[in-house]
Amino acid sequence: MRTRANFGVIGNTRTISTSTVGGMFSIDDQRVATQGSVWPRSPFGPFSIEYLVVAGGGGGAGSNNGNGRAGGGGAGGFRTSSAADLPMGTSLTITVGSGGAAGTTYQSTAGKGENSSISGNGITTLTSTGGGRGGNDGNTGGTGGSGGGSPYSSYAVGAGNEGGYTPVEGYAGAAGTGTTGGGGGGAGAVGNSNGSGGIGRVSSITGASTYYAGGGAGAAFGSNDVNSGGLGGGGNSITNSGTAGSGTVNTGGGGGGAATNATGGAGGSGVVIIRTLATASGTTGSPTITTDAGYKVYKFTASGTITF
Repeated sequence: MRTRANFGVIGNTRTISTSTVGGMFSIDDQRVATQGSVWPRSPFGPFSIEYLVVAGGGGGAGSNNGNGRAGGGGAGGFRTSSAADLPMGTSLTITVGSGGAAGTTYQSTAGKGENSSISGNGITTLTSTGGGRGGNDGNTGGTGGSGGGSPYSSYAVGAGNEGGYTPVEGYAGAAGTGTTGGGGGGAGAVGNSNGSGGIGRVSSITGASTYYAGGGAGAAFGSNDVNSGGLGGGGNSITNSGTAGSGTVNTGGGGGGAATNATGGAGGSGVVIIRTLATASGTTGSPTITTDAGYKVYKFTASGTITF
């Protein structure tokens, strides 16, 4: 005698009804049950994820000194990874770092960006380091995911890849010249001594090619020229008055430097993005959810959690 099993789903349970043929009893996936028995629905899985983690950018230096120069802030660290064969029920914790505070005077210290990270069961914790501050009179460029630029060649630049990762998460800032503060380092290149910020790196994790983690521009003394921040959200510089450009939010861009009598720009906040075929059962932190070629893309612009 052979038994046929008919499956149905009610809520979060799976039911079986059976018919018997030829004295044998068998059902799919080697489960044994009696007629009408019920058990919790088996979870789908395993599944895989890709993720991008960008830290907050460093603040650009400011100056209220008539002869002041200022370095651009370094970009936040840029790191990517993936994980396979994760079971349903996996829960991940997301931390999105804030950008560093802007420098306001020629001897004030701009802020370093905050780290971003992703952690949880089944994956190796991935942390990206906040960008280094821009340097000004009395302050060297700060170290970070990417380093801040220095105001003069006699001042040390900020080193990049503070976490010591391979591949590197970012590059060093540039040394200033006689008239221009150095640009902050970006995730894709060092800053420039002409004041331009280092270029960031591109990612297509959302389905569109997008640059992240560009360095902030250094500011020129005695000139109204505006130096450009690095592609990937780096802020532009300013001279004589006003406020330099801040790093673009949720890119990890460094803040622009400000020379003479101006205020630096704040670093841009970071971002964490997850791409997967699985559907989350719950999130906190209000991520933006989009789709691309059947994949779910969860973009966290604030800290939170995600459970599958």
